[in-house]
Amino acid sequence: MNGKKLPWFPLSLFGWRYWLPMLVTGVLLTGMLYVVAPPLAGLIVLITLACMLFFRDPPRNIPDQPGLMVSPADGKIVEITRLEHHEALSGPALRIGIFLSVLDVHINRSPCDGVVASVHFEPGEFLDARNPQAGIRNQSNTLVIKAQPADDHPPIAIVRQIVGAIARRIICPTAVGTSLERGERFGMIAFGSRTELIVPEADTWQCLVQTGQQVKGGSTALLRKR
Repeated sequence: MNGKKLPWFPLSLFGWRYWLPMLVTGVLLTGMLYVVAPPLAGLIVLITLACMLFFRDPPRNIPDQPGLMVSPADGKIVEITRLEHHEALSGPALRIGIFLSVLDVHINRSPCDGVVASVHFEPGEFLDARNPQAGIRNQSNTLVIKAQPADDHPPIAIVRQIVGAIARRIICPTAVGTSLERGERFGMIAFGSRTELIVPEADTWQCLVQTGQQVKGGSTALLRKR
């Protein structure tokens, strides 16, 4: 992306390499089967629509109050953990884990304003994203976000995209040096998965959500600076 803002489209442009072939195949099969087997053609339509819904990219209202961290993904809060020490943050941190089912929107969004200081892809396993070990053992992609200029500031947030048992594709074309605004889309994960938000100085944040709560990427505030 390198600073280029992705235009809005009803289906995620991050995943067009996946949904476009599905859409074309569905249309062609429906056209061929409509005359000879209408019920089967109807089934193909339903399957195609279900696949398209997975890649939906609805617009979101981004809160503008200062000092907030918004959710980097849609889904259910499955973890809120205070860490005594996080290596990348060189101190205590707060980690919030979000589980994304196949029914959730799978777009990932920046929790805050900042610049991408690093992007690190880590190969790994494909455990169920609800498994507590998934965040440690599964394939993942980590974005470190800093205030500008990135070289002169410590990280203000870390976002991890983590695959699940079904999800096998992390999509993140966002490059180092890209400026992101709060709630701005930076990538997606194909099918069920997990996204984590990690922030430094755990005691300086008021948590606004609880485990089991459903959240919306970009619009649900997870944390407020005390």
